[in-house]
Amino acid sequence: MKSLVLSSVAVALLVFSGCSSKEPAVDSKAQESTQNVEEVQAPATETVAGEESVVDSSTNEISRLSMDEVESKLPTIYFAFDKFNISTQAQEKIVAAAELGKAGAKPYSVKLEGNCDEWGSDEYNFALGLKRTEAVKNALVNEGIDASRISMVSYGESNPVCTDKTKECWAQNRRVNFKLLP
Repeated sequence: MKSLVLSSVAVALLVFSGCSSKEPAVDSKAQESTQNVEEVQAPATETVAGEESVVDSSTNEISRLSMDEVESKLPTIYFAFDKFNISTQAQEKIVAAAELGKAGAKPYSVKLEGNCDEWGSDEYNFALGLKRTEAVKNALVNEGIDASRISMVSYGESNPVCTDKTKECWAQNRRVNFKLLP
């Protein structure tokens, strides 16, 4: 009788847990606010300069960089195992990214992509990736970047840059990447 109950519980857990979908978890609040901002601020006419230059009247050299050039200057923020707090080294990178965001990336929105190593369940890693992006977003807002320009997504463990089974490789996968959006 006891083994029947235990096996019934085990089968029920397997049936109800199922397989996870491994789709990225997206911050829906940021998407809604971005859509609302676009609806309110839709320009009547738009002037476009050459593909390689940012439309900006300042003479600052950073403002003349293309979106790809600005994006290549944005840092990757790395995290310790099972952590989402910003280290002092990461804070310095965020300050530099915020300065770049105020100058060369001003016409763009930024998407923060949270990533994790392979340790932990899929659900845990998606949540940890979002916590990491939220920490970076808060640090950017504290540095003067408008929160409406920032969206967040968590890829959990599904977007590794390194697939070796070493501590060094796992450390490379615990990160937040910056992507510019037009």
